[in-house]
Amino acid sequence: MKAGIVGLPNVGKSTLFNCLSNVKAQSANFPFCTIEPNIGIINVPDKRLSVLDDLVNPEKIIPATVQILDIAGLVKGASRGEGLGNKFLSNIRETDAIIHVIRCFDDDNIIHVDGNIDPVRDKEIIDLELQLKDLELIEKRIEKLSRIVKSGDAIAIKSLEILKNLKLQILKSKNIRECSFESSEIQKFVNDLQLLTSKPVMYLCNVSEKYILNGNEYVDRIKKLALNEKSEVLVLAASTESEINEFDEFDDRKLFLNDLGLSESGSEKLIKKTYKLLNQHTFFTVGKKEVKAWTIPIGINASSAAGVIHSDFEKGFIKAEVISYEDFINHGSELKVREAGKVRVEGKEYIIKDGDIIHFRFNL
Repeated sequence: MKAGIVGLPNVGKSTLFNCLSNVKAQSANFPFCTIEPNIGIINVPDKRLSVLDDLVNPEKIIPATVQILDIAGLVKGASRGEGLGNKFLSNIRETDAIIHVIRCFDDDNIIHVDGNIDPVRDKEIIDLELQLKDLELIEKRIEKLSRIVKSGDAIAIKSLEILKNLKLQILKSKNIRECSFESSEIQKFVNDLQLLTSKPVMYLCNVSEKYILNGNEYVDRIKKLALNEKSEVLVLAASTESEINEFDEFDDRKLFLNDLGLSESGSEKLIKKTYKLLNQHTFFTVGKKEVKAWTIPIGINASSAAGVIHSDFEKGFIKAEVISYEDFINHGSELKVREAGKVRVEGKEYIIKDGDIIHFRFNL
């Protein structure tokens, strides 16, 4: 699962990506991220790891990760291949969620591609390009199914009806994620289309430093639009995030953040919110060799979670011994949790909860 950072040129997208790629963790015993070209494999900040580190004192700590892709800048006409449009749209199709960076600051030294600052217009430019690409795909499907329905194929008839409704919504300038559907069956059909405007989105308003806490009129306009989509808005200053990353020591960064009235950096907030946007959460495996946070989709069952560790764990699944994070912290060790009778034995259909500490038992 990965999220893509999108935006017009000169909105602070690359600055932000560089900040995410270099965020420094509080603990020195694990690196914060590794970088491949244009992809940040970024550790998810989680205070629970530090607590477990203190209690267990393992040889190493391995945090959960989220992948964030820095997508080429978009210009008007991307859906027709203008600029890097084809690359932009193919890259965004590979992602599972979108972080849409919008410029919400004034600065005469940074030229806006359209000459002036208008965050609503900027949002609509990207919305339109994605909608046009979706429309192109839908029309091709309609053309194909229109031939098949002549044979009376019931599935094709139903599919054609759904596609025509989707086309109508896009022609009304609606993103598909704003639409609700009658049944889970229709929702699955729409999901399988992998439409660009069906992907969950978070709007990131890039402001100047003085507006980090309370935003500004630009931010207010974006929040109003995002409310209609039930999408989240995050406010941060990419330039300030760059300054934060200059501090090597955690205490120095904390002091700098305190001066700004912040408890954590915007980058840390963004990483955690992206994790949720991707519908991910965490379970832990705990031992003297390592304490590890594992990334899984919300709603996954125990046998599937075991398969995330190794396919053999899923194939030979017997049971899961589960300790809640709260019970582990309250008792201070696995031994004391067992003595208190707080270890639960769960079967393969158990739905993993965020923060569960698990030992999988399996046999091959």
